[in-house]
Amino acid sequence: MTSTHPLAGVYAAAVTPLKHDSTLDLESVPVLLRFLASRGCHGALFFGTTGEGPSFSPSERETLLRSVRAYRNIVPGFRLLAGTGTPSLSETIDLTKLAFDLGYEAVVVLPPYYFRKATDDGLFNWFSEVIRKAVPFGKYLLGYHFPDVAGIGFSLELLARLKDSFPSQFAGIKDSSHDPALASALGKKFGSDFVALTGTDSYLQLAMQNKAAGCITAAANLISPDLREIWDLTQAGRDASEAQARVTRQRHILEEYPPFPPTLKALMRRMHGLPRWAVKPPLEELPDELAQIVEAKLNAEQPPSD
Repeated sequence: MTSTHPLAGVYAAAVTPLKHDSTLDLESVPVLLRFLASRGCHGALFFGTTGEGPSFSPSERETLLRSVRAYRNIVPGFRLLAGTGTPSLSETIDLTKLAFDLGYEAVVVLPPYYFRKATDDGLFNWFSEVIRKAVPFGKYLLGYHFPDVAGIGFSLELLARLKDSFPSQFAGIKDSSHDPALASALGKKFGSDFVALTGTDSYLQLAMQNKAAGCITAAANLISPDLREIWDLTQAGRDASEAQARVTRQRHILEEYPPFPPTLKALMRRMHGLPRWAVKPPLEELPDELAQIVEAKLNAEQPPSD
């Protein structure tokens, strides 16, 4: 058993349903929720990187977060996480308050990514304000550690300081560093009291062996049954190597066709009959001929049916 924290599990970094005029496709929200819940996800993160979070205004985020909340009763027990981090402290506080007012279980918060040379002291002060002003007891904030994209991340010392100061509300991090050494270091330093949710599908078994609580990944939009198999087996103390090898191969295929949002949206349509959701500029849709190639590669990795 690796983690009994209320946030432990497999989460999709959900795509955002969009019409082709770049407006939100709210009619598709229940379709997306049912799809993810039916395929083993414990919950979903909305407006993460895969959800094109930085491309949306606060009012657009509020509209979708309210719509998701309105439909959550159709997927009982499905946990809702919201990406609320922006470079603006006040905007981040407002979005975080909104998420918890709507009943979301947790928020995932990027550091103020425009300020790439901020010190640990500055980041501690920034996150302390967010937590004190917007995160109630019984709810959770996860830092979003994605230094290759955000240009700024969390040191182990900063994480320890935040955890010591806010032992309940600062739950841990979504780790999208793609660094297996960090997964090991987090487990050694914090143990299972710290919620580490890996963003790298190919490291899920490794991360959980180092006391991680699970994952939040882009590929979970497509391969969550395999991720859930790894999670279930590892939680039960059983070997998940075969499922992990299959997930790793699929993740590597998807990595050949970045960025993830257009690729995932095209494949969710082709492989599962979901609407063909658009992406917001500057992203561009994946051409059908390329989507067909990726689909064939992914299908080749599935075990034969009995």
